[in-house]
Amino acid sequence: MHSQTNEQALEAAIERTLTGTCIEAIKKDGVSVDAVNENSEIYRTGKGYYIGQPANFNAQFAIDEQFFWDFLESTQKEELEKLQKQSDWKLKILNRYDRLVKKYGILYLLKKGLQVDDAHFTLFYQLPLASSSQQVKDNFAQNRFSETRQLRYSIDNPREEIDMVLFINGLPIVTMELKNAWTGQNARVHGQHQYKTQRDTKQTLLQFARCVVHFAVDTDEAYMTTKLNGKNTFFLPFNKGNKHGKGNPELPAGATGHRTNYLWNEVFTRESLANIIQHFVRLDGKKKDPIQTKTLFFPRYHQMDVVRKIMEDASKKGVGQTYLIQHSAGSGKSNSITWAAYQLIETYPENSSVPGITDVERPLFDSVIVVTDRRLLDKQIRDNIADFSEVKNIIAPVYSSAELRSSLEQGKKIIITTIQKFPHIINGIADLSDKRFAVIIDEAHSSQSGSAYDSMNTAMGQQANEDSELDAQDKIVQAMQSRKMRGNASYLAFTATPKPITLEKFGVQQDDGSFKPFHLYSMKQAIEEGFILDVLANYTTLKSYYEIEKSIEENPLFDSAKAQKKLRAYVEQHQQTINTKAEIILDHFIPKIVNQKKLKGKAKAMVVTQSIESAIRYYKALQNILKDKGRPFKVLIAFSGSKEVDGIEYTEAEMNGFAEKDTRIKFDEEDYRILVVANKYLTGFDQPKLCAMYVDKKLQGVLAVQALSRLNRAATKLGKKTEDVFVLDFFNSSTEIKASFDPFYTATSLSEATDVNVLHELKEVLDDVGVYEWSEVEDFNIKFFNKEDAQVLSPIIERAAERFVNELELEDEDKADFKIKAKQFVKIYGQMASIMPFEILQWENLYWFLKFLIPKLPIKGDELDGLDKLLESVDLSTYGLERVRLNEEIGLDDSESIVEPQNPNPRGAHGTDEDKDPLDLIIQSFNERWFQNWEVTPEDQRVKFISLTKSIQAHPDFKSKYLNNSDEQNKSIAFEKIMNDVMAQQRKQELDLYRLYAKDDAFKIALFDTMRRMASVGK
Repeated sequence: MHSQTNEQALEAAIERTLTGTCIEAIKKDGVSVDAVNENSEIYRTGKGYYIGQPANFNAQFAIDEQFFWDFLESTQKEELEKLQKQSDWKLKILNRYDRLVKKYGILYLLKKGLQVDDAHFTLFYQLPLASSSQQVKDNFAQNRFSETRQLRYSIDNPREEIDMVLFINGLPIVTMELKNAWTGQNARVHGQHQYKTQRDTKQTLLQFARCVVHFAVDTDEAYMTTKLNGKNTFFLPFNKGNKHGKGNPELPAGATGHRTNYLWNEVFTRESLANIIQHFVRLDGKKKDPIQTKTLFFPRYHQMDVVRKIMEDASKKGVGQTYLIQHSAGSGKSNSITWAAYQLIETYPENSSVPGITDVERPLFDSVIVVTDRRLLDKQIRDNIADFSEVKNIIAPVYSSAELRSSLEQGKKIIITTIQKFPHIINGIADLSDKRFAVIIDEAHSSQSGSAYDSMNTAMGQQANEDSELDAQDKIVQAMQSRKMRGNASYLAFTATPKPITLEKFGVQQDDGSFKPFHLYSMKQAIEEGFILDVLANYTTLKSYYEIEKSIEENPLFDSAKAQKKLRAYVEQHQQTINTKAEIILDHFIPKIVNQKKLKGKAKAMVVTQSIESAIRYYKALQNILKDKGRPFKVLIAFSGSKEVDGIEYTEAEMNGFAEKDTRIKFDEEDYRILVVANKYLTGFDQPKLCAMYVDKKLQGVLAVQALSRLNRAATKLGKKTEDVFVLDFFNSSTEIKASFDPFYTATSLSEATDVNVLHELKEVLDDVGVYEWSEVEDFNIKFFNKEDAQVLSPIIERAAERFVNELELEDEDKADFKIKAKQFVKIYGQMASIMPFEILQWENLYWFLKFLIPKLPIKGDELDGLDKLLESVDLSTYGLERVRLNEEIGLDDSESIVEPQNPNPRGAHGTDEDKDPLDLIIQSFNERWFQNWEVTPEDQRVKFISLTKSIQAHPDFKSKYLNNSDEQNKSIAFEKIMNDVMAQQRKQELDLYRLYAKDDAFKIALFDTMRRMASVGK
């Protein structure tokens, strides 16, 4: 007989795993299901499930009556007896259950129990904690977990069956439709289709919140939903991921089973399912709201997995650990953070040998602090945890230093604060070293470097004792130690785009010295699973071509590399250039997005500019063009502070006509379609209606990923698809963008630790210059840590500054070199001090001294080379754009990426081997680089000549000032002006022709004569 490869075989495999046997084996052995359920030996070989029988299912109340009554009889007999005097006691209990479950959902009853008259029934005994009593453990063992195959759920159509349902104490928890790929059907298509179109959701079992979750499962993939809503049902993948993408991994060599084994082997075990019900499933919404308006949250696999792995690792290793969780946008980070925070306060040590543990019955952490730099997420997490937690007084939102201090001292379990608030309120916090913390940091890279993070460490650690017996060195050492990751805190960093320093601070160090994330949900998997869109699928790059001309006769020397950079910035921010690009933006946005009614007519765009001045010029250019078009929609601008452009002071509020804080809200309104930004809204800004981005800014690394990811937010209700997302990039090449995205597409790891020995080299060089005496550095630190007045500190710093400015007679380049190296020392030490395994007191002393000295060190910046004069000596004569890549899909490398640590080499102003070129050579090389030669076929020339002729003849001055002009000299001048006007208008379409006309005098004369002859024919 051949192997069974159908749905029945999959059902039997799941049943055998859960119960230790299956219906087919029972029939073959000729025994009854009840006899098998009573056989504890069989029961123990599975996952602790009983076999349910379809005949025992009450479709009206959606209950397996056998196990429901059996559970209550055996565990709460006294409570039942209170009602059993009544003749209809069973119906009374069922009706009461039915009324409450319709109103509040099954999760409420599993947690709260059922009150009937003076009887109270516990419907589910909770999973015990490590510190729970034996009674609690015994109670949990009394729960009846069961599974029933081919369950007839419908009153109206008794022959309709669901493949498998899992129950706890007779109450339905999970329904499953099973498919087997070997029969040509799968879960993603056929399983979901069955739930959407062939299952009667009016029947009790399938009503919302009557059952916790519905799974469509095949041998390779699993999908789940908590709300069946006909064709509008939305299924989420519940897969582990395969090679950083969607699906599930291949089983290890030699293993038997299916790729979805983890469901019945791990997820559906008694302990796992109980843990999910208690700590993950959440019914969102106010208690008074109708049940149908609420949302039932069930974790995706990676969310459940990361939280469980953190708990397991913490219970084994104790406090003082670091965790880097690299979860892409679309991973549901706010829910993962919520679940992690709530469960961390109930994490206990595995045993008494866990480091730093004195009491195994005391939770590992006294408080969990959630630090987020997204103000919206701040409220979202607070609300989530408040909804989720049964105990209401454990959460403390923090708005001020007083509240934070009070919350920590009162031992509040979960404290929510923002990174913006946190640094300002650290110094006054009382000694907290006897407390143990878990610090969850959202988007770890953005604010966890430098003094904000050091201040956080200071709060978590031992404060400097005010006892006068402590000398200054003791205080300095304590300050240094407080800037380390404290032993009384574990740090969990959630980010989609870890930088090298983030990997080193929070990542897991491997045997080879590299660092990897503790847990990964990749951008590749998020895209393939449909949670975010691929912003690189339609990427168009435009390359700028310009010609600049010299406006002075002499040829001063300039640093070639710096000059090229300055020239490009000059050209790109020129109003003429921006006007051209603004035209291109609207020439695309209006016909391709607005007129095509993308996203049901609600699509929006963002223009990303390289500076506030550029943003203001873009805003004005777009407004002017839209004015000519009858203002079909409005434009907003976003930038911080105020900026003077062309002698006029601008602010975001003044330009938009409302307060800066309202920009985000206003942009969501239908009238506003384009947002022009300068370093604002490039991170943490969720606007699902964004589908186009016009980039005129250098984007690289993390910023490129974050900025372009503003487009990736899915908007299912608006029908947003990958093909709706469009990027037009004026500045970067597709190769550069690919290089930025590759490290974060799958897994990111750091090749090795930063070499802190560079600090030895930097200190040695700085010491040798003679700006400071070491005795001054020590004196400053003694006074600084004794909290002496700033007037006492100032003369020490001023003495060193005076040597730097005057006494040492340093060359300008020597001054620049010293300041660059001083800044590098402060930056590297500030980042590395918290993770260095050793302490060097001299580094700490020098760090504090230089922090105060650097602002007092004036150096000549670009004026050193006179580069600012360069811009006065050139004019922008031509500007054009050529499309290099049209709607290109940028394919990303799905192998794991290794990033290098920060550049460990000392930097400075010397040794750069600068090329000093005369101005003529710089301009020539610049033009060659940005204005390359192209060939044109004779046929193309003919077409272009005819087109140009028509444009010349249509010019308003053609007849009056040229054709009807008898003065030949004036006539020639008039034609040259007409020709120049036409060529300037044509530059976008006819760049190659325009280039030759502007650059090649011989070509210009020939074209000029030809056009005069052609324009005069027939006139």
